[in-house]
Amino acid sequence: MKKSFLPVTAAAMAASIMLSLTAGAAQDTLRVGSLKGPTSMGLVFLMENAKEGEAAGDYEFTMVTAAEELLGDVVSGNLDIALVPANVSSILYNKTEGGISVIDINTLGVLYVVECGDTIQSIADLSGRTVYLTGKGTTPDYILQYLLAQNGLSKEDVTLEYKSEAAEVVSVLSGDETAIGLLPQPFVTSACMQNENLRISLDLTEEWNKIQKETGSRLVTGVTIVRNEFLEENPEAVAGFLKEHEASAAYTNENPEKAAELIAAWGIVAKAPIAKKAIPLCNITCIQGAEMKAALEGYLQVLCDMDPAAVGGKMPEETFYYIP
Repeated sequence: MKKSFLPVTAAAMAASIMLSLTAGAAQDTLRVGSLKGPTSMGLVFLMENAKEGEAAGDYEFTMVTAAEELLGDVVSGNLDIALVPANVSSILYNKTEGGISVIDINTLGVLYVVECGDTIQSIADLSGRTVYLTGKGTTPDYILQYLLAQNGLSKEDVTLEYKSEAAEVVSVLSGDETAIGLLPQPFVTSACMQNENLRISLDLTEEWNKIQKETGSRLVTGVTIVRNEFLEENPEAVAGFLKEHEASAAYTNENPEKAAELIAAWGIVAKAPIAKKAIPLCNITCIQGAEMKAALEGYLQVLCDMDPAAVGGKMPEETFYYIP
């Protein structure tokens, strides 16, 4: 390839940013939806290739800010492939009674504990402290509670203060030098660039791996799903997308400066310098096959054990995991 340029759960309905482009005839086009954020950061090189007519396949890309906007289009058949939060894929699988499959993991963990001081070196150091985070009963909440429990702590040992959005957590951190926050990328990078005293204390992906190192389970943020009806009728198109998606994710990781320019141009992250600094911390990937199944199944099982509703009421069946 050659170019010279460059948590999440189902959230409440929000104003969307729609970006669409079409390459090739409509009936030959693979329609792909993604979320503004890390999941689209790994897709951006393919998006740009399609725009320039240089992609191997014909694609139409739609990027939105809320997962519900993608789910409705998947269910209605207006999207063929979508990049969604990991647990949302399980919810949709159960809702559609097996109508979709996961074809890859596009983003691993993006959650970090941040503070202005130097008091947090381990999960155990959170004992007796207050942590500000978004979304009670969402995946960041469950992940933090799981890690606390695995390190011998409970909600009684750590006070969790919930805010409605990441910007509110950043605001608290800016106004209180003793505050501790749990934030996703690229909010972490943006906040640290605005406040030079702010530092990353804990990488929750590393903390997860310490506990799950023998199981193959990974902390998963985003996955790529396909409508099974489309997959059955167009297996070669899906295989082609997977190949191009893998190359696109690799491009983002291997060319952060050029990728950051594209990411900013597409409106995925506000500014290229933020994107460039965030890329190494976003765990952008394209994990497929048996490795994908082990990583995702273990992650969903943790969520299901904490609250079955987080995965749609029950664990998805084997047909959920697409292994060619």
